[in-house]
Amino acid sequence: MRTAVKAAKRIVVKIGTSSLTHENGRVDLNKMERLARVLTDLNNSGKEIVLVSSGAVNAGMQRIGRNKRPEELPLKQASAAIGQAILMKMYQKFFDEYNQVIAQILLTKDVTEDPIKNKNAKNTFETLIELGVIPIINENDCISTAQIEGYRFGDNDTLSATVAELINADLLVLLTDIDGLYTANPKENSDAVLISEVTEITDEIKGLAGGAGSTMGTGGMMTKILAAEIAKACQTQTVIASGEEIEILRKVVDGEPVGTWFIA
Repeated sequence: MRTAVKAAKRIVVKIGTSSLTHENGRVDLNKMERLARVLTDLNNSGKEIVLVSSGAVNAGMQRIGRNKRPEELPLKQASAAIGQAILMKMYQKFFDEYNQVIAQILLTKDVTEDPIKNKNAKNTFETLIELGVIPIINENDCISTAQIEGYRFGDNDTLSATVAELINADLLVLLTDIDGLYTANPKENSDAVLISEVTEITDEIKGLAGGAGSTMGTGGMMTKILAAEIAKACQTQTVIASGEEIEILRKVVDGEPVGTWFIA
């Protein structure tokens, strides 16, 4: 039993694009509905839930008939602008089914570095959580670009860890397209073994990470390990687990030994 994980009250859940879409890239409505149900139930139980959700760029791509993630920055930003509204509309529909109020917060990296913006963001989070609202977070891709130094997180793993630090979360859960951290790439090596617990994030641990994940997402295992490192520095527990079955969140929160636990 992971006692420290089970004791967590304030929880940041990050779900990646690959965990919200079918293999053809279209949004998996069944998963979104289950996610809304599980998070609402956890919120009802007294947990304080914050969701960091990818999927805006992908949703925008689908709406304008594109099947491949755009490489051109203006098209990527336009897809994000289109898709963010679509994504939130779907979340609103599913959370409404369970009478759960949600809110949208779009962040840029400078919010964490500017004292006034940082304070305002913290106040907003605290007030929403106090009201029982589930904030849904994404990066403001329309204005945060690699060309504007200091404005971009780059991936939602880093964003979720930064949010966890910002709100003093007890637990960060990263849902991805793999069960956790393995001794080797399980898609290429049948002898790969899942690592249940990581006490120290060493160069050897980082060396176990491969490249980017799915073609629809921007992160890979390395970004998740680095996110766990950020969380560990502020005493936040981290669990990397598969987003294939959304109900795994209940097992994570109950302290069951699923996925990989990075001990804070």
